[in-house]
Amino acid sequence: MTGFPFKPAKAVAHLKAADPALAAIIDAVGPFRMELKISRSLFGALAEAIVYQQLSNKAAATIHGRVEALFPRATAGFTPRHILATPDEKLRGCGLSRAKVLAVQDLARRVAGGELPTMEEAQALADAELIERLVKVRGIGRWSAEMFLMFRLGRPDVLPLDDYSLRKAYAKAFRKRVLPSPQALEKAGEKWRPYRTVASWYLWRALERP
Repeated sequence: MTGFPFKPAKAVAHLKAADPALAAIIDAVGPFRMELKISRSLFGALAEAIVYQQLSNKAAATIHGRVEALFPRATAGFTPRHILATPDEKLRGCGLSRAKVLAVQDLARRVAGGELPTMEEAQALADAELIERLVKVRGIGRWSAEMFLMFRLGRPDVLPLDDYSLRKAYAKAFRKRVLPSPQALEKAGEKWRPYRTVASWYLWRALERP
């Protein structure tokens, strides 16, 4: 479990002490096994996120593989330059929707123009500032930006309030009859600071349990 900019064991201990109900969930789920996705670049990570939106992992992986196959010499992954030099119909031919073609092209233009940070620069930005910059990209909403912070950068204190499965997991875990509003979930999550990413991961895993 390498790559996290915090100590997972310390985070788990903090959460168990701060919230007895969450402590029971943590004990039931077991060790913290969240894995970070390897990212060659910020462009590569966000382009992949756009491709994967609203698709099954299998279908998205197939489409992403077809886009990669357009650029056989790009051994380190396709770049903004590759995307901007490719006709729309070729990208559509890979299975990308019109909206996703426009989104990937917008991302490519912004990265090529220096509007977005590099992966290294992103590491130094505060969560709120980084999210603010990422959501300017067509097709990247707050949820996608939060997933990037959690699963690419390993930020410890992200609570994706608009994630339906997280709200559902909270309702199940804490025996609520109705889904919490984002505002209610935010209030409930105050006690999980500064490790709300870890709390979110445990709630998602709890939802998978019978």
